[in-house]
Amino acid sequence: MNTVRDRAADAGTGPGTDADVIVVGAGPTGLLLGAELALGGVRVRIIERRATAQRDSRALTLHPRSIELMDQRGLVERFLARGRPVPGWHFAGLDTPLDFSALDTRHGYTLFLAQARTEQLLEERARELDVAIRRGHEVVGLRQDAGSGGAGDGGSGAGGVEVDVRGPDGVVETVRARYVVGCDGGRSVVRRAAGIGFPGTDETLSGALGDFATVDPAALDRARAHGVLAVPLEQADTDTGDPAAGRTGGLTRIVLLDPQRMRTPAAEPLTLDEFRDSLLRICGTDCGVAKARWLSRFGNATRLAARYRSGRVLLAGDAAHIHFPAAGQGLNTGLQDAMNLGWKLAAEINGWAPPGLLDSYHAERHPAGQAVTENTEVQTLLAELTLLPSYQRPAAALRTLMAGLLGIEEVNRRLAGMVSALDTGYPPADAGAHPLVGRRMPDIALTAAGSAAVRAYELLPHGRFVLLDLAGDDEMKRAVDTGWGPRVAAFTVTGHDSRADLDGVREILVRPDGHVAWATCATDAQTRRAERARALAGWAGLPAGEEHLVRG
Repeated sequence: MNTVRDRAADAGTGPGTDADVIVVGAGPTGLLLGAELALGGVRVRIIERRATAQRDSRALTLHPRSIELMDQRGLVERFLARGRPVPGWHFAGLDTPLDFSALDTRHGYTLFLAQARTEQLLEERARELDVAIRRGHEVVGLRQDAGSGGAGDGGSGAGGVEVDVRGPDGVVETVRARYVVGCDGGRSVVRRAAGIGFPGTDETLSGALGDFATVDPAALDRARAHGVLAVPLEQADTDTGDPAAGRTGGLTRIVLLDPQRMRTPAAEPLTLDEFRDSLLRICGTDCGVAKARWLSRFGNATRLAARYRSGRVLLAGDAAHIHFPAAGQGLNTGLQDAMNLGWKLAAEINGWAPPGLLDSYHAERHPAGQAVTENTEVQTLLAELTLLPSYQRPAAALRTLMAGLLGIEEVNRRLAGMVSALDTGYPPADAGAHPLVGRRMPDIALTAAGSAAVRAYELLPHGRFVLLDLAGDDEMKRAVDTGWGPRVAAFTVTGHDSRADLDGVREILVRPDGHVAWATCATDAQTRRAERARALAGWAGLPAGEEHLVRG
């Protein structure tokens, strides 16, 4: 029988908190979020029910925007050293590939990298920042204090969240935090405990995947010609691989949709014999598959959390959105959730967040989640129709038509921008804002006074706002350092790449997540300084000495 222990009470410390934030789930989203919070000076603890690191890799790719996020934090070389760049990608498996290389980014490719390796690298980052990770501990319940702030009030109410955690010994302890973030997957305990709805559609279709140590390489091209995905996973550093270090052992991943088995519930176990039979039906060969390390099904249930925030409980990653893994967007969307939330929640905890900043997490990321769930439903339909006898002929014609449209440069760029998340922008509150506002900051090369030439992303590793002065205002840096120094890094730019979207721009405020918060073309110095002060207060809080006014 489980027993319950209240750590704070046992220690005689009263109703204090054990952490500023408890992150539930040590997948890619939770690990990146933990690192981002720690970068912001927050006491964070990650709780993971699995006793060891994830052995198998459902996701295999990092898309351009996710690679940019790693670049912004100075981590990209770690990932590039382990992954394999793939210049093109796909939409619904159509014959015409998406051309990521034509996009406005230094990282115009997909990085083929097993999820186990991604998690290993992100855990390494989190531990470097002293994030506490407790494995083998499962959240079994949570309660918000009555004084917890609700969405819309900035979370300013007193209180916090109590979390019941069952350890490996079966003992349940209650830990306290100011906030809890559920990064605990589609069956999120945190989401259910917080009473957040998860509307959407149930599973109607399932696919199958297997990771095999033995395959017949000569048969793989034949399988691919019949719509089967067959790709080599990352080679291991040893013959057997080390799952704890993210190594895959030199496996081959095979993914398929079998018309005769596509209505099988994803929860039903998958056997090697069934997988072989499916391959034989689809492409006439079992591809010599043997020594399966992992066999699994995946379904097309598609759901989006009604709210990404309820008081002091927030959601990110699969806890907030699930969908068919079309074009490999799920893990990437979760990383982008974490990057958006981390600095905002840290600002709230550190007491300088402007009113409404934390609520902007839902306002910005919920539409992004909806866009992903919708495009994956479209891709799934394009695949499913070809498997239904009554629709095969028109479905084939539709796919041929779509493949032809992807041959049009602008169409290809549009869908590539959507899948890569490079076109993700956040609408500004001010309708008259500069067109850059809300978009990704372009990674321009620039020369800042007193420094060698750098890229814009090289100014972001500390997770602070970056203010770029392109006009040469002698007063700017002193004013910013005095009022917002710990939160905003100011740079006077003496030269930068020429771009049409930067024509006439005099100052740019870049958010910690790499999106543009404010930009101005004002030529009059006094006007520009007034705009700047409003922008800084609206995004980075009131200047030093006035933070107490944030709460009124």
